[in-house]
Amino acid sequence: MFLKPDFNLKSIYDIDLSLLKSLGIKSLLFDLDSTLMGSKTGYYTQETLDWLEKVKSDFFVGVVSNNHNPMYMEKVRAVSDFPIVFEARKPDCKVASMFLKEYKLKPEETAFVGDRPLTDVLCGKRLGCKTILVDSITADIEKPIVRLARALERCCIRK
Repeated sequence: MFLKPDFNLKSIYDIDLSLLKSLGIKSLLFDLDSTLMGSKTGYYTQETLDWLEKVKSDFFVGVVSNNHNPMYMEKVRAVSDFPIVFEARKPDCKVASMFLKEYKLKPEETAFVGDRPLTDVLCGKRLGCKTILVDSITADIEKPIVRLARALERCCIRK
């Protein structure tokens, strides 16, 4: 099935970095909201910052976000030390493709990580990247209606 992610994990912290290296992955592109930080919070937890430092020691790290709020974009850029592209319009892959070209990243050496099958996984698949679907980084505090929407969206993928 086209929307089946290559890896379906509980969280970003469950990503097996050694396995990705053995598969020839050299770069990780992340969704931002609900993947690396709580939706529209504009900050990373210390746990995420520590994990990202480990990731950056072996991989190129970048963010491809659909967010289009200028004040939020400025806030996120101020706390990020890796390249970010906003207004990506995923699952359209034009902006993400330009990001790959700008940083000389090969799709076959890239894993696309996100919390949404219909945006992140679809975009990554269309680019030719490995895809990693994770649950929201704030799943334990999300409203029931949000959890329901996520469950419904995941009905379109196979585990």
